[in-house]
Amino acid sequence: MSKPLVQATGRRKSSVARVRLREGTGRITINERSLEVFFPTIAQRIRVLEPLRLAEVEGRYDVDATVHGGGTTGQTDALRLGIARALVELTPELRPELKSNGLLTRDARRVERKKYGLRKARRAPQYTKR
Repeated sequence: MSKPLVQATGRRKSSVARVRLREGTGRITINERSLEVFFPTIAQRIRVLEPLRLAEVEGRYDVDATVHGGGTTGQTDALRLGIARALVELTPELRPELKSNGLLTRDARRVERKKYGLRKARRAPQYTKR
């Protein structure tokens, strides 16, 4: 396998994606599996491919990624951020376009912790009058 051009990291919730871009034919491999196998739904695939589509480099680079932690949504967004960061590292002129579409912003939202005396993070037990 050829040496990667760039390597970048994307994170979301507890998911971490390490992305490597290589010159190639547009093949995307995630954890040694193809994109179609790893993300079976079309919505997830579209979300992952968004940075490549906006940069208009869909068939130019091979993406080799390692993703771990979290669920499918977190992994999708972590991979998306990693690809966007790798593209900016490769061609800095793409930064304004990707940034204006919100692809370079790390989504810092996390699950709020449960507090004592409550049923969930904010849900209080039902009030009984009598």
